[in-house]
Amino acid sequence: QVHLVESGGGWVQAGGSLRLSCAASGLARTYSMNWFHQSPGKRREGVACIDSDSSTTYADSVKGRFTISKDNAKNTLYLQMNSLKPEDTAVYYCAADRRSCSSVVAARYLHLEVWGQGTLVNVSS
Repeated sequence: QVHLVESGGGWVQAGGSLRLSCAASGLARTYSMNWFHQSPGKRREGVACIDSDSSTTYADSVKGRFTISKDNAKNTLYLQMNSLKPEDTAVYYCAADRRSCSSVVAARYLHLEVWGQGTLVNVSS
């Protein structure tokens, strides 16, 4: 009944920007929303989280460059990515969970309930 669909990935030069979107359906507004990324040969890592009250949490590697936001009226999650670096190249996933961002981070971003299919971001140097 719950479905997440990412979009907005693509090819961009280092220093450029992209905005990712995640369209949600059948999801309670009390859920936290997350962005993750996964590079070849590496495990999935948390990028950013936004709580139901719109408070946000970021990985150290993206602070000052990425912004997570949501539009409740459109049931859409966003990740604005600026000053992109080649090391940002990865598949980006959105995910939802009934736990708060603080609980998700404390649990090391494990066992989130609902996942999208991912969208690929390639950053060239």
